[in-house]
Amino acid sequence: MAPEDVKTSESAVSTIVNLAEEAKLAREGVKAPGTALLNICKSLFAGGVAGGVSRTAVAPLERLKILLQVQNPHSIKYNGTIQGLKYIWRTEGLRGMFKGNGTNCARIVPNSAVKFFSYEEASKGILWFYRRQTGNDDAQLTPLLRLGAGACAGIIAMSATYPMDMVRGRLTVQTDKSPRQYRGIAHALSTVLKEEGPRALYKGWLPSVIGVIPYVGLNFAVYESLKDWLLKTKPFGLVEENELGVATRLACGAAAGTFGQTVAYPLDVIRRRMQMVGWKDAASVVTGDGRGKTALEYTGMIDAFRKTVRHEGFGALYKGLVPNSVKVVPSIAIAFVTYEMVKDVLRVETRISD
Repeated sequence: MAPEDVKTSESAVSTIVNLAEEAKLAREGVKAPGTALLNICKSLFAGGVAGGVSRTAVAPLERLKILLQVQNPHSIKYNGTIQGLKYIWRTEGLRGMFKGNGTNCARIVPNSAVKFFSYEEASKGILWFYRRQTGNDDAQLTPLLRLGAGACAGIIAMSATYPMDMVRGRLTVQTDKSPRQYRGIAHALSTVLKEEGPRALYKGWLPSVIGVIPYVGLNFAVYESLKDWLLKTKPFGLVEENELGVATRLACGAAAGTFGQTVAYPLDVIRRRMQMVGWKDAASVVTGDGRGKTALEYTGMIDAFRKTVRHEGFGALYKGLVPNSVKVVPSIAIAFVTYEMVKDVLRVETRISD
């Protein structure tokens, strides 16, 4: 046999072996590095789009919620959702409705991307461990395991983007009459670092993390469990060809968001108030007129809880709950459905049960 024929034969054998290995990997569900990286990028992109779309849709309610959470109890400008939105519109116009939304999106897009991706990866890891512990290769995630995966995702996403959340809170509460103005995200970050130090960027981090465990955990657990239950029981003709319609998925997301935010809301109020500590103009900012001066000092999360309840009553822990509820219902629903729809368009392979 000629040397050229030998080389051709070896090349053919090598090609066949490589194809056999690729087929084996495909059967075992293992993706090539390039495919896996592309899939990760698609998943992160889908999560980012979901966060940006859902948060922009409810930006006016988000701003009103924060203003209600931190407003001076001795200089109350508005009490309800409609009254508050009218006040913002009358004093600041359309721009006032969306003030802080750019910063919010700059935070929520990476937060949402990391959160959805982390949930899916945590779910896969937890499911793998659960199957090994039980010895059942067909075991599926329980609601409690989904809660754990969601909690992990929430902690990772919150910690990664917390400085943006802290700055967003301050940008959102300032008004045109505030004696001190942050000009934007970069200016706010640099000013806080210069005047208060790097630790100030993580003020309120502890209640945020404690709050995100039930909030994000319950969001994912309730949403996924509701979907599974509907697919298994097929009630009221809601399931067609083993698929849930957009309206049904929106309802599942709304239920998940409402339940999760109600449980975690007091921690969100405390987080916002702690973020105002150290900002020398915060007292005047939250009154909305630059005149009333009220000390805003907390030594920690417990102290913030104690002082808030003592001076304003237990109900203060739920200030802004109504606009937040009105905001959360569509926001969480839109986020879940947008994420799944973008994944479908991009053909992202993220099946957890495989």
